[in-house]
Amino acid sequence: MLTANFFVMNYTIKVSDTGDYILITVDGNVNPEIAMEYTAKSHKLGNELGIMKFLVDLRNARNVEMLGDNYNFVTQDLADHQRVDRRAKVALLVSKEDHSHDFIETVSRNSGHNVTLFRSLKKALKHLRS
Repeated sequence: MLTANFFVMNYTIKVSDTGDYILITVDGNVNPEIAMEYTAKSHKLGNELGIMKFLVDLRNARNVEMLGDNYNFVTQDLADHQRVDRRAKVALLVSKEDHSHDFIETVSRNSGHNVTLFRSLKKALKHLRS
């Protein structure tokens, strides 16, 4: 019997109503390819508009990849991509019970990216605006 992993995922990218950060809202299972797609597109928009702050709303998204794939995503894919700026301030907003994104925060921070994980929208916004 053959099995397959299906990654059904939708995301939106827009400038916040206040204009001070880019909002990426993600729904579904996250894999490195899709994460790279929305990361590159949002950073391109941020570069065009001079916005270096990003809120990635992952409350309806789960990271379903293996630790090694997550590690390679941060240390290779993000590091090699020309549009991703390490100086960007990124807040990852996850649901209270979701720990599937925790490793991404750790590897990102250890690799020099300004990425912080939050389980509260209020705290994430306070962080981005500080």
